[in-house]
Amino acid sequence: MPDKPIEIWDKVDSFFTDALIPPDPALDAATAANRNAALPAIDVTPLQGRFLELMIRATAAQRVLEIGTLGGYSTIWMARAVGPNGKVITLELDPHHAEVAQRNFQEAGVSDRIELRLGPASESLAALIREKSAPFDFIFIDADKSGYPEYIQQSLKLSRPGTLIIADNVVRDGKVIEPHSPDPNIQGVRRFTELIAAQPRLSSTVLQTVGSKGYDGLAISIVLS
Repeated sequence: MPDKPIEIWDKVDSFFTDALIPPDPALDAATAANRNAALPAIDVTPLQGRFLELMIRATAAQRVLEIGTLGGYSTIWMARAVGPNGKVITLELDPHHAEVAQRNFQEAGVSDRIELRLGPASESLAALIREKSAPFDFIFIDADKSGYPEYIQQSLKLSRPGTLIIADNVVRDGKVIEPHSPDPNIQGVRRFTELIAAQPRLSSTVLQTVGSKGYDGLAISIVLS
């Protein structure tokens, strides 16, 4: 009997991870720290972390905004990509998650280029707007999906022409196509999709993904004006 799809996806993820992602003590330590601190096991995969790194390097991004830190695994990937002269501002709601992330940043040697802001993401984004923050080159949205509609609208106020915006977990195991779903996460992603589709400042696409995290996808947008 052939393997079930999720088993195949997991094996393929492992194959390419082993082939393309060298062992990394700092990232492995962050993964272990997150697990030991009982954080949800919802970090990006190593291959997805490398994807974020490549996108930042390809666009020569120096200012990165991350909405949703968790334990900082993805943040470390992005902080390495911007280099010692770059800056990552990451937003986290949960004080426990933030505490774990800060330790991970220190252990990975990248804490000097990361600023973690604690509190509801919408409030932190509003504060950045009030502060007249310099625009970000790259924005990664990976927080509560019900908040995605607000986050994309606030992110546009913190963007410039050429800013790349990536939003994670938009396919929701295929349930995004259910218009009457009672799940606020699904409704949030559906509204987010409506907004990016109607926004003349954005050109967007979605890539469906499969892997060790199951069936999901990334929304990728570039700011045009």
